[in-house]
Amino acid sequence: MRLLHLGELGSVVSIALMLTSLGACAAASEGDTGEDGGALDPKHDGGPRDDASPGEDTAGHPPDEDTGVGAHDGSSETTPDGGAHDDAGDDTTPPPPPTGGFVHPGIMVDGRQLAFVKAKIAAGTAPWKGALDAAKGSAWAKSTYTAKPRESVDCGSYSTPDYGCTDEKSDAIAAYTQALLWALTGEEAYAKKSAEILDAWSSTVKKHTLANAPLQSAWVGSVFPRAGELLKHTWTGWPAANQARFAKMLTDVYLPLVVKGDIETNGNWELSMIEATVDIAVFTDDRKLFDGAVAMWRKRVPAYIYLTSDGTTPVKPAGSTKSASDLTKYWYSPGKFVDGLVQETCRDYGHLEYGLAAMFNAAQTATIQGVDLFQAEQHRIAAALEFNTQYLDGVANPGWLCGGSFTDLKNGETWELAYAAIGIRLGVSLPHTKNVVEKNRPTGADHHMVWETLTHVE
Repeated sequence: MRLLHLGELGSVVSIALMLTSLGACAAASEGDTGEDGGALDPKHDGGPRDDASPGEDTAGHPPDEDTGVGAHDGSSETTPDGGAHDDAGDDTTPPPPPTGGFVHPGIMVDGRQLAFVKAKIAAGTAPWKGALDAAKGSAWAKSTYTAKPRESVDCGSYSTPDYGCTDEKSDAIAAYTQALLWALTGEEAYAKKSAEILDAWSSTVKKHTLANAPLQSAWVGSVFPRAGELLKHTWTGWPAANQARFAKMLTDVYLPLVVKGDIETNGNWELSMIEATVDIAVFTDDRKLFDGAVAMWRKRVPAYIYLTSDGTTPVKPAGSTKSASDLTKYWYSPGKFVDGLVQETCRDYGHLEYGLAAMFNAAQTATIQGVDLFQAEQHRIAAALEFNTQYLDGVANPGWLCGGSFTDLKNGETWELAYAAIGIRLGVSLPHTKNVVEKNRPTGADHHMVWETLTHVE
């Protein structure tokens, strides 16, 4: 059985009311009366990852202790749409979007997913219940969390200087965490706190500057819209004027720095830019923007994940003039090119996961909107998953790869979403990915990788 999306449900209710009204009129005429913070899970250290090249910041830290630790007040005045259904998970085929429009909520999660997760939580089922507890116990979910907006967020290489960069990333995670907890628990205090954070930034921020401005804008521009999407389409308490101001912030402050992508930097930059553009397009109902971002994704993915069918060297980023030797250096001189190798595998696993997570996240949102990018690049993504997770699963470096050793070889906060899409929904055997995912549960939050176990286990 396929559950209705929130938008579909509203249409059905409207039609039912219309038919009821018509029936009543007919009866009367006949005389009848009748939607760089680190991981918080204790088994993850969640620390910042050192950058391997100038111009890219990877620092991310959990919220400072001065955000406060307070008890949730548990108040509930209204409840979100998309209640739990016993058979919510029966149909794993992505539903089509409504004709001529977008599915809402439809950034990373939709009404059917929320209903499925709510049912699992209500039954106390693992791993959803543990993942919910992890999110609720995080600093980002505190009722006393306080946003720290700035008019200008200034992010240099290695976050030096860091004027608002860590705070902005943390606030985006907090806004999404609180919005997600509202959608899953019905406790309105979470919705109010999320709106408070979004309103604080939309009334303050004007620009991003310095070397890491585009990447910072991409990371935050992909997480803030998730929070706004859930509030806008599951809660009636966010004023229309505030929603409009938030949308203007996305299109005026974040979008200009990400919409054109960047073919010369490491792939995680452009993939993060694509993710942000996709999310902003859905929130603002901009079909042209969405289509452009999807087209960019289709071009960038083959230039980020190698398959032997590509030839003796990887696909160049679209528009790049790199020579074969330039490409080898760009791929960090891996030793040789093999199926599933990623452009940043031999850089370090931190950046590898940033890039893949952005790829997966954008594909997830596009799939909700009826464009199944996972299926389009099923073989390439599956190869990347198994090739890279095997080394997280205990397989030794073969000696020729990456000079014989890896940098930052540890689990991040991704893999879960892609495993659900490729391994479960599309039925591809991914034994190493499965092992890594199950050992890594529940995932925490880091940059644009946020609570994947809670939202995307199938």
